[in-house]
Amino acid sequence: MELSAAQSPAKKVVVFDYGFGNVRSAERALAHVGADVEITRDYDTAMNADGLLVPGVGAFAACMRGLREARGDWIVGRRLAGGRPVLGICVGMQVLFGRGIEHGVETAGLDEWPGTVGPLKAEVVPHMGWNTVRAAADSQLFAGQPANARYYFVHSYAVHDWELEIGNEHLAPPKVTWATHGEPFVAAVENGALWATQFHPEKSGDAGAQLLTNWIRTL
Repeated sequence: MELSAAQSPAKKVVVFDYGFGNVRSAERALAHVGADVEITRDYDTAMNADGLLVPGVGAFAACMRGLREARGDWIVGRRLAGGRPVLGICVGMQVLFGRGIEHGVETAGLDEWPGTVGPLKAEVVPHMGWNTVRAAADSQLFAGQPANARYYFVHSYAVHDWELEIGNEHLAPPKVTWATHGEPFVAAVENGALWATQFHPEKSGDAGAQLLTNWIRTL
């Protein structure tokens, strides 16, 4: 007998613990919307979960160093190669790009997407607080959200140009969501199994909870 949606087992989500992220806040937010959550850096557990959340706070270079030491680069790459969902948050989104430049120092990222993370050019930095976004058309991540929904940002660096080109007509183009603080920057991306947000859904109240719910529904 098939289980109804209400009776279906909760999706297993791993919050990857590599030393650079608000793992407890992410755990609480995911549990609040019905996920079975575990904080771990265990390779097999992270590989076999329905969804993997990669948080990130602090410097790009430090996060990359921590990810590599915890084999997070292998885990993300191999999950995506098998079409297994990954969600990056804040610097956990930034490290998915080709490189980050902070204080003139360039650090290689995971290079899942081409592009450079660089300083925000705005009168007030860091960009700290609530902001709206311009969601991509037909976004699954922002489904059910009003256009004026606000999300919580804390960052001084961002991706200013989307560089990935899709030349294969059989592949769906990535859905890129933008926000503005002094200048436009990438606020979220949906690209197959890989989704990411520059803002913190776990700190974004009801709007963030809806966003996490939308992600879990895809697992």
